[in-house]
Amino acid sequence: MRRDFVSDTTRKDTAIRADYPHHAPIQTRWMDNDVYGHVNNVTYYSYFDTAVNRYLIEAGALDIEKSAVIGLVVETSCRYRAPITFPEAVTAGIRVARIGSSSVRYEIGLFREDEDIACAEGHFIHVYVDRATRRPVPLPDGLRAALMPLRVSET
Repeated sequence: MRRDFVSDTTRKDTAIRADYPHHAPIQTRWMDNDVYGHVNNVTYYSYFDTAVNRYLIEAGALDIEKSAVIGLVVETSCRYRAPITFPEAVTAGIRVARIGSSSVRYEIGLFREDEDIACAEGHFIHVYVDRATRRPVPLPDGLRAALMPLRVSET
């Protein structure tokens, strides 16, 4: 595995696995690597989206075809600390830092193989809207209940 990426995993504020109440496996794919020999930066966002939406589907809080309320991303970011490469298995740690009346801040840490220090940390904010009108709506009770096990103090 290539490890020549500028690594920042020694910083004290770098997340560890235990900082996240839910963990989702993600398998890297051949196409995820870029010409520089590591997973391309935009693919990390796909991992974030996949992990959170899989959680919501499995928790019964989201039906991607029929839910009347859907989440739209209004903000996102990622801090890259160390590279991920194919064919590594990755674990996405998921937590919820803020639950508003119609929005949620999800935070995700990506961990290589069995490592405890995050190689990438990111967040995105969903604003929940009516599927038809695209206007913000209060979070449904089922969604709120699914988020509570992921809730941590605001960071």
